Amino acid sequence: MRVALFLTCVNDTLYPDTGRAVVRLLTRLGVDVDFPVGQTCCGQAHYNTGYRHEAEPLARRFAEVFGGYEAVVTPSGSCGAMVRELYPRMGERARAEGRGGALAAALAPVVPRTYELTEFLVDVLGVTDVGASYPHTVTYHPTCHGLRGLGLGDRPLRLLRAVKGLDLRELPGAEECCGFGGTFALKNPDVSAAMGADKVRSAESTGAEVLCAADNSCLMHLGGTMARLRTGMRPVHIAEILASTEEDPLS
Repeated sequence: MRVALFLTCVNDTLYPDTGRAVVRLLTRLGVDVDFPVGQTCCGQAHYNTGYRHEAEPLARRFAEVFGGYEAVVTPSGSCGAMVRELYPRMGERARAEGRGGALAAALAPVVPRTYELTEFLVDVLGVTDVGASYPHTVTYHPTCHGLRGLGLGDRPLRLLRAVKGLDLRELPGAEECCGFGGTFALKNPDVSAAMGADKVRSAESTGAEVLCAADNSCLMHLGGTMARLRTGMRPVHIAEILASTEEDPLS
């Protein structure tokens, strides 16, 4: 199977190791992974801030760059939700505004072929045991876009439970938002910080060494909060855990 890695802006700029982990993991599972160098921002930040028309060229670019692949895999629930949930709305809004159906037609083929990493592993490849080894205590935070937008459900947990040596601790109040929300954290910093602190205290109560999630934007927010609260925990993307093996452990 030939797939494209949609890395996203945050990962490309701040967390390239997550992208490398996805490639290691999928290659180990027999998947051919391409990284289209023409990929750009998906437009989520523009769309969520009210600049819908400005996001449309980015959506068209996404369709052009990724249109020739059997599947598009992203280690980001939020950007995955942008493509799957909001791209169809953008196309329909353009049609409703009398600008024709070209945008909707361009986006339609690539939208259903775009997957967040854990749903690609479980639903497309049909695996939960990916041969990973990670001898640490971990608690998992289900981020909002993955939980509510994509409906990832227990897929990430099923993958984590199959990791050799991993001790998975249940996170109290797991479904509560961490407070990041992209521009929400900028516009409402006090509320965002308080929500982040609540989430980190819940994670700390589990006694886990690692707080894991499937979205680095939320882990960035929580990692900063953990550092300020001096918890001793560390944030790790689920892709990096799943890519870790006994022979090539995550450092």
